[in-house]
Amino acid sequence: MKIGFIGCGVMANAIMGGIIESGLCRPEEIIGADPVPESRERTKVRNGIRVTDRNQAVLEESDYVFLAVKPQYYDGMIAQIRDHVRKDQVLISIGAGKTLDYLDRQFGRPVKIVRVMPNTPAQVGEGMSAVCPNKEVTDEEAAEVLKILSTFGKAEIMPEGLFDIVTGLSGSGPAYVFMFIEALADAAVNGGMPRKQAYTFAAQTVAGSAKMLLETGLHPGQLKDMVTSPAGTTIAGVRALEAGNFRSAVFEAVTAAAEKSALL
Repeated sequence: MKIGFIGCGVMANAIMGGIIESGLCRPEEIIGADPVPESRERTKVRNGIRVTDRNQAVLEESDYVFLAVKPQYYDGMIAQIRDHVRKDQVLISIGAGKTLDYLDRQFGRPVKIVRVMPNTPAQVGEGMSAVCPNKEVTDEEAAEVLKILSTFGKAEIMPEGLFDIVTGLSGSGPAYVFMFIEALADAAVNGGMPRKQAYTFAAQTVAGSAKMLLETGLHPGQLKDMVTSPAGTTIAGVRALEAGNFRSAVFEAVTAAAEKSALL
């Protein structure tokens, strides 16, 4: 399998790193194109792949091609490559807000396209990606895309109609989690814990709790109940969170982000 990238930004480099570290592809089997010399050099140093300033070169050498430029550059990028995409190639678009209908119209002919929405934890190999192939993509090709995306986290097929709520949940969600970690740490600092240790304790608590949920498969309410002893410290904290409308605030944050996504 040969994989190409049009655009060598932060997310593209995170994806490359996951692919290489997993052993799915060797660095020499990946090629990336970017018009900015500094981006090409940074990508070459970080991931050891071949780099070029020609998008066409990526299409000539790749089976699966990530479209990884910023959304505002999609029109110009597609105009450059639309006549060079092969019928057997699969394009993987990570452009926020760029729907399959938009992409189909821009290419103006049947092209295999998979729309993907990753999130920033992909940079540390713990991303969550929503995946939606168009009707030209076979089941086998979709499975290959999932295999690629799983090298830097988890990936699941999702109807495109749910991509706005995906944005509100996993796309914007890391910001909410970081705010929660910061709040936990601030409270610990208020109680006398040094700031650096407070962040370590808070972040590891969140990471460990998430891992418990994923690995046990238990309902989060069950896991919460396992910690909340009768008349204990945890239930006192839960009461304070409920008094502050904690769950409602999170609900509203996800909904607001999803609604904003639908307007973009």
